[in-house]
Amino acid sequence: MTMNTTVQPRFPDDVIDHLAGITPGSALDRVRRHRTEARTQAQQSFAALFTPAEPVPGTVSLRERLALAAFTAGLHGEPRSAVFYAKALAAEEAELAAAVASEVVRGRAQSLQPGSGPHGPYGRYPAGPLSREDQSGPAYAVDPAHAALLGARLAAALAHAHLLAYHPRDASAGALQALQQAGWSETDIVIVSQLASFLSFQIRVVAGLRVLAARPASPAAHQPTLQAQP
Repeated sequence: MTMNTTVQPRFPDDVIDHLAGITPGSALDRVRRHRTEARTQAQQSFAALFTPAEPVPGTVSLRERLALAAFTAGLHGEPRSAVFYAKALAAEEAELAAAVASEVVRGRAQSLQPGSGPHGPYGRYPAGPLSREDQSGPAYAVDPAHAALLGARLAAALAHAHLLAYHPRDASAGALQALQQAGWSETDIVIVSQLASFLSFQIRVVAGLRVLAARPASPAAHQPTLQAQP
């Protein structure tokens, strides 16, 4: 089976540059140009997930991809990324975007420790030396008020995205079975997991670049770093 296609949205030519506010010729642009292959592959990964070429494997619709992206970006809390994917989803389906925004608030709230912000990762390691790092934490489930709009597939996918963000140690065959029972095929599950993993990577890169942009080094300080690049 293949994904039901709709009109593809127009995304920036380089989403990481867009989210990090990188302009051509800037110091950060020059830094990224010393990792041209990594830069290209990151954008190609984005395109494969959000504007895939025909024939598209699986049945993950653009609506579902954007909903998962908006939810995942919201959980991570990087402001520009969260706004970017929320707006993309709203352009596709405003009512769903509002529901996902509410689920982001719910998902982050359900990951709070009393008197503090979101923590994690939660979960338990297999019995052994790492067990000392086990940490219990609240699980997430979609608000019943949004269940009908989201449907079983998206509700299960949001729970899976929350698991990967806050409870990666608890990933299990049972968690994958829950996705299958909600109607996701094995191919779909791979795509959903890839999307969540890519968003985590992209958001970390954007956050790091924005820190660099906020605290620019002098040209002399940049020079040794740039010379060290292959």
